[in-house]
Parts: sequence; structure tokens; C-alpha cells
Amino acid sequence: MFRIRTFNQISAKGLEQLPASLYSVSKDASEPHGIILRSHKLLKEELNPDLEVVSRAGAGYNNIPVDLCTEKGIAVLVTPGANANSVKELVLAALLNASRNVLESHSFVRSLSDLHDNESLHKAVEGQKRQFRGKEIAGKTLGIIGLGNIGGRVAQAALGLRMKVLGYDPALSIDAAWRIPNQVERVDDINALLSRSSYITLHTPLLESTRHLINRKTLESCKTGAVLLNFARDEIVDTQALADALRNKKLAGYFGDFPQVSLLGLDNAFLTPHLGASTVEAEENCAVMAADQLSDFLENGNITHSVNLPTTLLDRTTENRLAIVNRNIPAMLGQILSVLARHKVNVLDMLNKSRQDIAYNLIDIEPELKTHQLEEIRKIEGVIRVRQY
Repeated sequence: MFRIRTFNQISAKGLEQLPASLYSVSKDASEPHGIILRSHKLLKEELNPDLEVVSRAGAGYNNIPVDLCTEKGIAVLVTPGANANSVKELVLAALLNASRNVLESHSFVRSLSDLHDNESLHKAVEGQKRQFRGKEIAGKTLGIIGLGNIGGRVAQAALGLRMKVLGYDPALSIDAAWRIPNQVERVDDINALLSRSSYITLHTPLLESTRHLINRKTLESCKTGAVLLNFARDEIVDTQALADALRNKKLAGYFGDFPQVSLLGLDNAFLTPHLGASTVEAEENCAVMAADQLSDFLENGNITHSVNLPTTLLDRTTENRLAIVNRNIPAMLGQILSVLARHKVNVLDMLNKSRQDIAYNLIDIEPELKTHQLEEIRKIEGVIRVRQY
């Protein structure tokens, strides 16, 4: 029986993927084999010795101590793309609000509640509506920084709205590149994109290389009167530099999903309380994907969408399987196989994958190893974790 601990509110639809015959799921589970979470900041004290996998119902993972998990051989899994449509739709809502002053005009109409007849109301509305005149986004240029699951969808939607789309992503994967419409103009320099875009939207992960990617210097490259949208991560933007750019009208507006105290008093900063993935559909999609990946790892050792271990998928050929996490150093696989050979254990199938300093092995064997044989593998220098299914 696998013990699974949940943090945050995980959709029941996702937890239904974990059958009660195999899994005991609880927010209070002691010494869990697996953890499913959303935004909970996972502490090192919560990485108990039995913990095998952390599955994040979302794409970001800055709330998880990934390096420490790697040292302990714990797989960290994420769910890229599961909430992409939800975030895309919120970006489009912000884009349309930015162009048509919907929020400001709504606030103006609500301020007329002291008028008690339609004639007075219509007169007041007609007299003031000019100040809320907007612009159509058709024909305008949208600059997208980050062309992954969400950025690619935003690009497709913007093209459908007859916008011109520029894209900047130096880390674009081959799979993501295939999904980008050929009408998107790829730009190799971020400052060139900023200088040409009337609207700019951010869709990069938070890495050391992207922290404060939008800063005082890059903001100087922006067109005067441009609008910045950030539904990715708050620390991608230098908030103080952003606040100054909004005050001096270098930027006409900012729409962000990460409220900051320094932005609250600015009329041209529109902030939402981290709603990007807050739809019923996105929460269900993320939970289902997180549960499916967790169960495949715990039951078969397969790894999908990990941020610290290599993707490893091997169909089962026998009931007995070894999963071994080890340092990616020479002769490791040979030492492991020599132990199996010495004990006359037959290898029916295997897969060895590496990711930077870490290697991962799935080995289907016959017969299963005894406890002292497993210990012999664990004692090999460089082996981090051994598990038999």
C-alpha cells in the first residue's frame, strides 16, 4: 500500500486516479511514499526517508527543494501544459482589457449609482465615454517572451485576432518549435522584440537566467506606451524598475497575476490574485496528470516530465523490476550488472538514461533479488537509491 500525502486542495478527479486498493491518500499521511502538491512550499523536513516522488500539479517548481530531492534520489515531476489553456485565456482577457479600458469604464459606470433615472444616467455616460476610448488589437504587434506550452497557445490565439506576433525564446525545444505557427516571427534579441512590440507577454520559467529578465535596462528598450503582461512568475520582473516605468508612463500599463505592495497604488497596474490556473478545468487537468505520473513512477518506475531525473519509459517484461538512481560516473552500470550476474539473476530488459550528473536505470530481472542482494547494490559507491518493484 502506497502512502500519499497531499498539500493544498487537490481536485478529487485527480485523486480518483489512485485506487484505494493500492493507495492510502491523506493530507496527514505519515512517512509518505509520494507527495502531490500545488503551491505549498515543501520543506526539507518533509522529505522523509520513504519518500520516492513529489508530483507538482502545475508547471512551476520553485516551491520544491529540487537539489535536495536529487541528492536523495527523489523524483520531482511537474505537469506542463495541463493548465496552459487556462493561463492563455486569462492572458487574452488582460490583452483585451488593456486595449479597451474595460476595467476603468466599468468602475466609472458603477460610480454613477447616485443617479436614479435613466435619462440622467445616459447623459452622464455619453458625456464621459470618450475618455475610455480604446484601440483595436488587430494589426498591433504582440511580443511573446517564452514560446512553450502557454506562449505557443497565446501566439496562435493572437494570430487568430489578426495581430502581428514576435517570439523570443533562446531555450526553445524542438517539440515546442514544431507547434509554433510559421506566421510567428522569431527574434533572437530580446531588446529588438521589446522595441517593436505594443504588447509584451511573459511566459518563461523562473530560472537564474530569467530572474529580473525585465529590468531597468530592458525596460528602456520598450516602446513608449507599451503594455506589459506577466502571468508567468513574479520574479521575472524587477518590480521597482517596473513601478518607475509605470509612473513615468514609459509603460502605459501592466497586467500581472502576482500582486506586489509597490504596485498597489498605481492606476495603470492591474493585478489579479494568481488566477492563471484557477479554473475548474485546469485544476482537474493538473491533478489528473500529477496523479497519473506519480502512480506510473511508484508502480513501474517510469519517469515523465521530471525536472531532476531523466525521462525513462520502459514497458514491463516481468513482474520483477529494479529502479536505480546513481551518480553519472564511469563503470556504474557495469558494477550493477556484475552483482546481478554473480547471483545468477537474468536481465530480461533494461534502460539506462542520464541527465547531467544523475543516471537512472530500469532493469527487468528474473528472479527477484533478496534483501542482502539489494543491499549489495546499495553499497556500490555512487548509488543513491535502489528500489525493487
